[in-house]
Amino acid sequence: MATKHEQILHYIDELPVGEKISVRQIAKALSVSEGTAYRAIKDAENKGYVSTIERVGTIRIERKKKENFEKLTYAEVVNIVDGQVLGGRAGLHKTLNKFVIGAMKLEAMMRYTGAGNLLIVGNRTNAHELALKAGAAVLITGGFDTEEDVKRIADELELPVISTSYDTFTVATMINRAIYDQLIKKEIVLVEDVLTPVTQTISLQTTDTIEEYLKHNRETSHSRFPVVDQHMKVQGMVTSKDIMGHKTDTPIEKVMTKNPMTVGGKTSVASSSHMMVWEGIELLPVVDQSHKLEGIISRQDVLKALQVIQRQPQVGETIDDTVTNQLVLANGKTKNEAMYRCEVTPQMTNHIGSISYGVFTTIVTEAANRVLRMYKKGDLVVENMTIYFLKPVQIESMLDIFPRVLDVGRKFGKVDVEVFNGGVLVGKAMMMCQLTER
Repeated sequence: MATKHEQILHYIDELPVGEKISVRQIAKALSVSEGTAYRAIKDAENKGYVSTIERVGTIRIERKKKENFEKLTYAEVVNIVDGQVLGGRAGLHKTLNKFVIGAMKLEAMMRYTGAGNLLIVGNRTNAHELALKAGAAVLITGGFDTEEDVKRIADELELPVISTSYDTFTVATMINRAIYDQLIKKEIVLVEDVLTPVTQTISLQTTDTIEEYLKHNRETSHSRFPVVDQHMKVQGMVTSKDIMGHKTDTPIEKVMTKNPMTVGGKTSVASSSHMMVWEGIELLPVVDQSHKLEGIISRQDVLKALQVIQRQPQVGETIDDTVTNQLVLANGKTKNEAMYRCEVTPQMTNHIGSISYGVFTTIVTEAANRVLRMYKKGDLVVENMTIYFLKPVQIESMLDIFPRVLDVGRKFGKVDVEVFNGGVLVGKAMMMCQLTER
Protein backbone atom coordinates (compact mmCIF):
# COMPACT_ATOMS: atom_id res chain seq x y z
CA MET A 1 0.00 0.00 0.00
CA ALA A 2 1.28 3.48 -0.92
CA THR A 3 2.48 5.75 1.90
CA LYS A 4 0.89 9.16 2.54
CA HIS A 5 3.93 10.80 0.94
CA GLU A 6 3.49 8.71 -2.24
CA GLN A 7 -0.27 9.41 -2.28
CA ILE A 8 0.38 13.17 -2.17
CA LEU A 9 2.96 12.94 -4.98
CA HIS A 10 0.49 10.98 -7.10
CA TYR A 11 -2.26 13.54 -6.33
CA ILE A 12 0.02 16.45 -7.38
CA ASP A 13 1.11 14.60 -10.52
CA GLU A 14 -2.56 14.20 -11.55
CA LEU A 15 -3.31 17.94 -11.18
CA PRO A 16 -3.64 19.95 -14.42
CA VAL A 17 -0.56 21.92 -15.49
CA GLY A 18 -0.80 25.53 -14.24
CA GLU A 19 -2.87 24.62 -11.15
CA LYS A 20 -1.93 26.50 -7.97
CA ILE A 21 -0.97 24.33 -4.98
CA SER A 22 -0.78 25.14 -1.28
CA VAL A 23 0.24 23.17 1.81
CA ARG A 24 -3.11 23.87 3.48
CA GLN A 25 -5.09 22.79 0.41
CA ILE A 26 -3.15 19.49 0.05
CA ALA A 27 -3.43 18.77 3.78
CA LYS A 28 -7.20 19.31 3.69
CA ALA A 29 -7.82 17.38 0.44
CA LEU A 30 -5.90 14.27 1.56
CA SER A 31 -6.46 14.51 5.34
CA VAL A 32 -2.75 14.68 6.19
CA SER A 33 -0.73 16.99 8.42
CA GLU A 34 0.65 20.21 6.97
CA GLY A 35 4.20 18.99 7.68
CA THR A 36 3.63 15.87 5.54
CA ALA A 37 2.07 17.99 2.77
CA TYR A 38 5.00 20.45 2.85
CA ARG A 39 7.62 17.66 2.55
CA ALA A 40 5.76 16.08 -0.39
CA ILE A 41 5.47 19.43 -2.22
CA LYS A 42 9.22 20.02 -1.77
CA ASP A 43 9.90 16.51 -3.15
CA ALA A 44 7.65 17.26 -6.15
CA GLU A 45 9.65 20.47 -6.70
CA ASN A 46 12.90 18.47 -6.70
CA LYS A 47 11.39 16.02 -9.21
CA GLY A 48 10.63 18.95 -11.55
CA TYR A 49 6.84 19.07 -11.81
CA VAL A 50 6.18 21.82 -9.26
CA SER A 51 7.70 25.33 -9.09
CA THR A 52 7.54 27.85 -6.23
CA ILE A 53 7.56 31.53 -7.21
CA GLU A 54 7.87 34.39 -4.76
CA ARG A 55 4.69 36.50 -4.46
CA VAL A 56 2.85 33.99 -6.68
CA GLY A 57 2.96 30.69 -4.83
CA THR A 58 3.50 27.07 -5.88
CA ILE A 59 2.18 25.90 -9.25
CA ARG A 60 2.07 22.60 -11.13
CA ILE A 61 4.39 22.79 -14.15
CA GLU A 62 5.07 20.45 -17.04
CA ARG A 63 7.89 18.01 -16.42
CA LYS A 64 10.50 18.64 -19.09
CA LYS A 65 11.83 15.88 -21.30
CA LYS A 66 15.59 15.36 -21.33
CA GLU A 67 15.93 16.47 -24.94
CA ASN A 68 14.27 19.83 -24.08
CA PHE A 69 16.30 20.38 -20.95
CA GLU A 70 17.99 23.54 -22.24
CA LYS A 71 14.62 25.34 -22.43
CA LEU A 72 13.32 27.35 -19.48
CA THR A 73 9.77 27.81 -18.25
CA TYR A 74 8.46 31.31 -17.53
CA ALA A 75 8.21 30.22 -13.87
CA GLU A 76 11.97 29.58 -13.83
CA VAL A 77 12.60 32.98 -15.47
CA VAL A 78 10.65 34.69 -12.65
CA ASN A 79 12.93 33.02 -10.09
CA ILE A 80 16.11 33.78 -12.07
CA VAL A 81 15.44 37.54 -12.33
CA ASP A 82 13.71 37.95 -8.91
CA GLY A 83 10.64 39.07 -10.86
CA GLN A 84 7.10 40.04 -9.99
CA VAL A 85 4.24 38.61 -12.07
CA LEU A 86 1.92 41.44 -13.21
CA GLY A 87 -0.46 39.29 -15.29
CA GLY A 88 -0.92 35.96 -17.10
CA ARG A 89 -0.12 33.79 -14.06
CA ALA A 90 -1.91 30.83 -15.68
CA GLY A 91 0.82 30.61 -18.33
CA LEU A 92 3.84 30.41 -16.00
CA HIS A 93 4.22 26.68 -16.68
CA LYS A 94 4.83 27.27 -20.42
CA THR A 95 8.27 26.88 -21.99
CA LEU A 96 10.01 29.69 -23.87
CA ASN A 97 11.84 28.95 -27.13
CA LYS A 98 14.00 32.07 -27.25
CA PHE A 99 14.21 35.57 -25.82
CA VAL A 100 14.25 38.83 -27.80
CA ILE A 101 15.80 42.09 -26.54
CA GLY A 102 13.55 45.01 -27.47
CA ALA A 103 16.21 47.66 -28.14
CA MET A 104 14.95 48.71 -31.58
CA LYS A 105 12.00 50.42 -33.28
CA LEU A 106 8.59 48.86 -32.68
CA GLU A 107 8.10 47.52 -36.23
CA ALA A 108 11.55 45.90 -36.29
CA MET A 109 11.00 44.45 -32.79
CA MET A 110 7.76 42.74 -33.87
CA ARG A 111 9.49 41.06 -36.82
CA TYR A 112 11.63 39.11 -34.35
CA THR A 113 8.87 38.44 -31.79
CA GLY A 114 6.60 35.40 -32.15
CA ALA A 115 4.78 32.65 -30.28
CA GLY A 116 6.76 31.04 -27.47
CA ASN A 117 9.21 33.97 -27.25
CA LEU A 118 10.04 36.22 -24.29
CA LEU A 119 10.36 39.92 -25.14
CA ILE A 120 12.76 41.73 -22.78
CA VAL A 121 11.89 45.43 -22.94
CA GLY A 122 11.62 48.55 -20.78
CA ASN A 123 8.70 50.91 -20.20
CA ARG A 124 7.12 50.60 -23.70
CA THR A 125 3.42 49.80 -23.27
CA ASN A 126 2.74 49.48 -27.03
CA ALA A 127 5.46 46.84 -27.30
CA HIS A 128 3.98 44.92 -24.33
CA GLU A 129 0.56 44.73 -25.98
CA LEU A 130 1.80 43.82 -29.47
CA ALA A 131 4.12 41.11 -28.09
CA LEU A 132 1.26 39.45 -26.17
CA LYS A 133 -0.96 39.51 -29.27
CA ALA A 134 1.91 37.86 -31.22
CA GLY A 135 1.95 35.02 -28.65
CA ALA A 136 5.03 36.12 -26.68
CA ALA A 137 5.44 36.72 -22.96
CA VAL A 138 6.91 40.03 -21.72
CA LEU A 139 9.68 40.77 -19.24
CA ILE A 140 9.73 44.47 -18.26
CA THR A 141 13.12 45.69 -16.99
CA GLY A 142 13.92 48.64 -14.71
CA GLY A 143 11.13 47.83 -12.23
CA PHE A 144 8.41 49.44 -14.38
CA ASP A 145 4.71 48.54 -14.31
CA THR A 146 2.37 48.27 -17.32
CA GLU A 147 -1.20 49.34 -18.21
CA GLU A 148 -4.24 47.51 -16.81
CA ASP A 149 -5.37 46.69 -20.38
CA VAL A 150 -2.09 44.87 -20.99
CA LYS A 151 -2.54 42.85 -17.78
CA ARG A 152 -6.08 41.92 -18.87
CA ILE A 153 -4.82 40.72 -22.29
CA ALA A 154 -2.08 38.71 -20.53
CA ASP A 155 -4.67 36.98 -18.32
CA GLU A 156 -6.91 36.21 -21.32
CA LEU A 157 -4.07 34.78 -23.43
CA GLU A 158 -2.38 33.07 -20.43
CA LEU A 159 0.96 34.71 -21.27
CA PRO A 160 2.99 36.06 -18.32
CA VAL A 161 3.96 39.71 -17.98
CA ILE A 162 6.88 39.90 -15.53
CA SER A 163 8.57 42.94 -14.00
CA THR A 164 12.14 42.98 -12.68
CA SER A 165 14.26 45.72 -11.12
CA TYR A 166 17.35 44.67 -13.13
CA ASP A 167 18.38 46.40 -16.38
CA THR A 168 18.08 44.73 -19.80
CA PHE A 169 21.76 43.76 -20.11
CA THR A 170 21.86 42.17 -16.63
CA VAL A 171 18.62 40.25 -17.27
CA ALA A 172 19.87 38.88 -20.61
CA THR A 173 23.13 37.80 -18.94
CA MET A 174 21.26 36.05 -16.10
CA ILE A 175 18.96 34.14 -18.49
CA ASN A 176 21.89 33.20 -20.74
CA ARG A 177 23.74 31.85 -17.71
CA ALA A 178 20.71 29.80 -16.68
CA ILE A 179 20.33 28.32 -20.18
CA TYR A 180 24.07 27.53 -20.19
CA ASP A 181 23.74 25.74 -16.84
CA GLN A 182 20.82 23.75 -18.30
CA LEU A 183 23.02 22.69 -21.22
CA ILE A 184 25.61 21.34 -18.78
CA LYS A 185 22.86 19.47 -16.93
CA LYS A 186 21.58 18.13 -20.25
CA GLU A 187 24.95 16.43 -20.81
CA ILE A 188 24.82 14.76 -17.38
CA VAL A 189 22.16 12.11 -17.96
CA LEU A 190 20.83 10.60 -14.74
CA VAL A 191 19.59 7.07 -14.01
CA GLU A 192 16.02 8.39 -13.56
CA ASP A 193 16.07 9.55 -17.20
CA VAL A 194 16.72 6.09 -18.67
CA LEU A 195 15.51 3.51 -16.12
CA THR A 196 12.78 0.96 -16.75
CA PRO A 197 10.11 2.07 -14.22
CA VAL A 198 8.83 -0.25 -11.49
CA THR A 199 5.46 -0.52 -13.28
CA GLN A 200 7.26 -2.26 -16.18
CA THR A 201 9.74 -4.18 -14.04
CA ILE A 202 9.28 -7.85 -13.14
CA SER A 203 10.43 -8.55 -9.60
CA LEU A 204 10.23 -11.61 -7.37
CA GLN A 205 9.12 -11.80 -3.76
CA THR A 206 11.40 -13.32 -1.13
CA THR A 207 8.66 -15.94 -0.53
CA ASP A 208 8.57 -17.02 -4.21
CA THR A 209 10.22 -20.25 -5.35
CA ILE A 210 12.56 -21.07 -8.22
CA GLU A 211 9.47 -22.26 -10.11
CA GLU A 212 8.28 -18.65 -10.21
CA TYR A 213 11.70 -17.54 -11.49
CA LEU A 214 11.58 -20.12 -14.30
CA LYS A 215 8.10 -18.95 -15.30
CA HIS A 216 9.24 -15.33 -15.68
CA ASN A 217 12.39 -16.51 -17.45
CA ARG A 218 10.32 -18.39 -20.06
CA GLU A 219 7.93 -15.45 -20.57
CA THR A 220 10.55 -12.69 -20.91
CA SER A 221 13.82 -14.51 -21.78
CA HIS A 222 15.44 -12.40 -19.02
CA SER A 223 17.77 -14.15 -16.60
CA ARG A 224 18.11 -11.50 -13.86
CA PHE A 225 15.40 -10.22 -11.52
CA PRO A 226 15.40 -8.05 -8.37
CA VAL A 227 13.95 -9.67 -5.23
CA VAL A 228 11.75 -7.55 -2.93
CA ASP A 229 9.84 -8.02 0.34
CA GLN A 230 6.14 -7.26 0.92
CA HIS A 231 6.98 -3.51 1.24
CA MET A 232 8.76 -3.48 -2.18
CA LYS A 233 12.15 -2.98 -0.51
CA VAL A 234 15.01 -4.61 -2.42
CA GLN A 235 16.42 -7.64 -0.60
CA GLY A 236 18.48 -9.30 -3.31
CA MET A 237 19.11 -10.22 -6.94
CA VAL A 238 18.62 -13.64 -8.51
CA THR A 239 20.24 -14.86 -11.75
CA SER A 240 20.35 -18.11 -13.72
CA LYS A 241 23.70 -18.89 -12.10
CA ASP A 242 22.15 -18.67 -8.60
CA ILE A 243 19.44 -21.29 -9.27
CA MET A 244 21.67 -23.92 -10.90
CA GLY A 245 21.57 -27.26 -9.06
CA HIS A 246 18.58 -26.34 -6.86
CA LYS A 247 15.09 -27.87 -6.84
CA THR A 248 12.17 -25.87 -8.25
CA ASP A 249 10.45 -25.63 -4.86
CA THR A 250 13.49 -23.95 -3.25
CA PRO A 251 12.62 -20.44 -1.93
CA ILE A 252 14.27 -17.58 -3.84
CA GLU A 253 15.49 -16.20 -0.51
CA LYS A 254 17.78 -19.23 -0.12
CA VAL A 255 19.60 -18.79 -3.45
CA MET A 256 19.54 -15.02 -4.18
CA THR A 257 22.51 -12.69 -3.78
CA LYS A 258 21.66 -10.68 -0.66
CA ASN A 259 22.34 -6.93 -0.20
CA PRO A 260 22.93 -6.30 -3.92
CA MET A 261 24.52 -3.16 -5.29
CA THR A 262 21.84 -0.51 -6.03
CA VAL A 263 21.71 3.04 -7.40
CA GLY A 264 19.42 6.02 -6.83
CA GLY A 265 17.54 7.92 -9.52
CA LYS A 266 19.88 10.92 -9.16
CA THR A 267 23.01 8.83 -9.82
CA SER A 268 24.64 9.75 -13.13
CA VAL A 269 24.62 7.18 -15.94
CA ALA A 270 28.42 7.55 -16.20
CA SER A 271 28.83 6.59 -12.53
CA SER A 272 26.48 3.60 -13.01
CA SER A 273 28.50 2.42 -16.02
CA HIS A 274 31.70 2.45 -13.94
CA MET A 275 30.01 0.40 -11.21
CA MET A 276 28.81 -2.14 -13.76
CA VAL A 277 32.24 -2.46 -15.38
CA TRP A 278 34.17 -2.75 -12.10
CA GLU A 279 31.80 -5.28 -10.55
CA GLY A 280 30.87 -7.16 -13.74
CA ILE A 281 27.14 -6.40 -13.24
CA GLU A 282 24.57 -6.53 -16.06
CA LEU A 283 21.59 -5.10 -14.13
CA LEU A 284 21.19 -2.66 -11.22
CA PRO A 285 18.02 -2.12 -9.15
CA VAL A 286 17.11 1.58 -8.78
CA VAL A 287 15.84 2.46 -5.29
CA ASP A 288 14.52 5.51 -3.43
CA GLN A 289 15.75 6.78 -0.04
CA SER A 290 13.82 4.11 1.84
CA HIS A 291 15.34 1.40 -0.41
CA LYS A 292 12.05 0.75 -2.23
CA LEU A 293 12.32 -0.46 -5.82
CA GLU A 294 11.77 2.33 -8.38
CA GLY A 295 12.89 0.37 -11.43
CA ILE A 296 15.95 -1.20 -13.03
CA ILE A 297 18.79 -0.08 -15.28
CA SER A 298 20.65 -2.48 -17.55
CA ARG A 299 23.98 -2.28 -19.32
CA GLN A 300 22.09 -1.80 -22.61
CA ASP A 301 20.25 1.21 -21.11
CA VAL A 302 23.58 2.73 -20.10
CA LEU A 303 25.16 2.21 -23.54
CA LYS A 304 22.16 3.77 -25.31
CA ALA A 305 22.25 6.79 -22.97
CA LEU A 306 25.98 7.34 -23.54
CA GLN A 307 25.42 7.16 -27.32
CA VAL A 308 22.67 9.82 -27.03
CA ILE A 309 25.06 12.11 -25.09
CA GLN A 310 27.65 11.84 -27.87
CA ARG A 311 25.05 12.78 -30.51
CA GLN A 312 23.95 15.97 -28.72
CA PRO A 313 24.76 18.88 -31.03
CA GLN A 314 25.06 21.50 -28.30
CA VAL A 315 26.32 21.20 -24.73
CA GLY A 316 27.53 23.65 -22.13
CA GLU A 317 31.17 24.01 -21.13
CA THR A 318 32.25 23.56 -17.51
CA ILE A 319 35.36 25.00 -15.82
CA ASP A 320 36.98 21.57 -16.22
CA ASP A 321 36.37 21.74 -19.98
CA THR A 322 37.91 25.24 -20.12
CA VAL A 323 41.02 24.05 -18.24
CA THR A 324 41.55 20.84 -20.22
CA ASN A 325 41.13 22.72 -23.53
CA GLN A 326 44.18 24.82 -22.54
CA LEU A 327 46.27 21.65 -22.12
CA VAL A 328 48.23 20.89 -25.32
CA LEU A 329 50.82 18.22 -26.12
CA ALA A 330 54.22 19.92 -26.50
CA ASN A 331 56.17 16.76 -27.33
CA GLY A 332 55.41 13.07 -27.05
CA LYS A 333 57.71 10.94 -29.12
CA THR A 334 57.36 8.05 -26.65
CA LYS A 335 55.06 7.18 -23.76
CA ASN A 336 57.73 8.14 -21.21
CA GLU A 337 58.58 11.51 -22.80
CA ALA A 338 55.11 13.10 -23.00
CA MET A 339 55.07 16.77 -22.01
CA TYR A 340 52.00 19.04 -21.92
CA ARG A 341 51.79 22.83 -21.84
CA CYS A 342 49.08 24.94 -20.23
CA GLU A 343 48.75 28.73 -19.92
CA VAL A 344 47.25 30.07 -16.67
CA THR A 345 44.31 32.29 -17.69
CA PRO A 346 42.48 34.70 -15.31
CA GLN A 347 39.61 32.17 -14.98
CA MET A 348 42.01 29.65 -13.44
CA THR A 349 43.17 31.81 -10.54
CA ASN A 350 42.03 32.36 -6.96
CA HIS A 351 41.45 35.66 -5.11
CA ILE A 352 45.20 36.42 -4.80
CA GLY A 353 45.89 35.87 -8.51
CA SER A 354 47.69 32.52 -8.38
CA ILE A 355 46.50 29.21 -9.83
CA SER A 356 43.70 27.68 -7.74
CA TYR A 357 43.97 24.28 -6.07
CA GLY A 358 41.00 22.90 -8.02
CA VAL A 359 42.45 23.95 -11.39
CA PHE A 360 45.86 22.45 -10.52
CA THR A 361 44.10 19.17 -9.61
CA THR A 362 42.24 19.18 -12.94
CA ILE A 363 45.48 19.80 -14.89
CA VAL A 364 47.43 16.93 -13.30
CA THR A 365 44.43 14.56 -13.54
CA GLU A 366 43.94 15.32 -17.25
CA ALA A 367 47.67 14.89 -17.94
CA ALA A 368 47.58 11.48 -16.19
CA ASN A 369 44.45 10.54 -18.18
CA ARG A 370 46.08 11.39 -21.49
CA VAL A 371 49.33 9.56 -20.83
CA LEU A 372 47.51 6.43 -19.64
CA ARG A 373 45.46 6.44 -22.86
CA MET A 374 48.75 5.90 -24.73
CA TYR A 375 48.91 2.51 -23.01
CA LYS A 376 45.26 1.47 -23.35
CA LYS A 377 41.91 2.90 -24.47
CA GLY A 378 39.49 3.82 -21.73
CA ASP A 379 38.73 6.29 -18.98
CA LEU A 380 40.16 6.69 -15.52
CA VAL A 381 38.69 7.48 -12.13
CA VAL A 382 41.16 8.77 -9.53
CA GLU A 383 41.15 6.47 -6.51
CA ASN A 384 43.84 8.20 -4.47
CA MET A 385 45.80 11.42 -5.03
CA THR A 386 48.53 13.24 -3.13
CA ILE A 387 49.31 16.80 -4.25
CA TYR A 388 52.28 18.95 -3.27
CA PHE A 389 52.07 22.69 -3.97
CA LEU A 390 55.63 23.99 -3.85
CA LYS A 391 55.38 27.51 -5.30
CA PRO A 392 52.51 29.86 -6.30
CA VAL A 393 51.87 30.25 -10.04
CA GLN A 394 50.79 33.67 -11.33
CA ILE A 395 48.37 34.68 -14.13
CA GLU A 396 49.68 34.20 -17.71
CA SER A 397 52.40 31.79 -16.58
CA MET A 398 53.17 28.91 -18.97
CA LEU A 399 53.24 25.54 -17.23
CA ASP A 400 55.12 22.46 -18.45
CA ILE A 401 53.51 19.24 -17.22
CA PHE A 402 55.42 15.93 -17.21
CA PRO A 403 53.26 12.86 -16.42
CA ARG A 404 55.21 9.64 -15.86
CA VAL A 405 53.55 6.21 -15.66
CA LEU A 406 55.10 4.24 -12.80
CA ASP A 407 52.96 1.12 -13.19
CA VAL A 408 49.96 0.08 -15.26
CA GLY A 409 47.78 -3.02 -15.06
CA ARG A 410 44.52 -4.26 -16.54
CA LYS A 411 42.36 -2.21 -14.20
CA PHE A 412 44.71 0.27 -12.49
CA GLY A 413 47.42 2.80 -13.18
CA LYS A 414 49.97 4.63 -11.01
CA VAL A 415 51.15 8.01 -12.33
CA ASP A 416 53.62 10.63 -11.08
CA VAL A 417 53.09 14.18 -12.45
CA GLU A 418 55.58 17.05 -12.14
CA VAL A 419 54.66 20.65 -13.05
CA PHE A 420 57.30 23.28 -13.96
CA ASN A 421 57.10 27.05 -14.52
CA GLY A 422 60.13 28.57 -16.27
CA GLY A 423 62.19 25.48 -15.46
CA VAL A 424 61.34 25.64 -11.73
CA LEU A 425 59.34 22.83 -10.11
CA VAL A 426 56.12 24.39 -8.78
CA GLY A 427 53.95 21.35 -8.05
CA LYS A 428 53.89 17.58 -7.94
CA ALA A 429 51.19 14.90 -7.74
CA MET A 430 51.08 11.15 -7.24
CA MET A 431 47.87 9.31 -8.11
CA MET A 432 46.39 5.82 -8.21
CA CYS A 433 43.66 5.41 -10.83
CA GLN A 434 40.98 2.85 -11.66
CA LEU A 435 40.83 2.16 -15.39
CA THR A 436 37.63 1.32 -17.27
CA GLU A 437 37.71 -0.13 -20.76
CA ARG A 438 35.51 1.32 -23.50
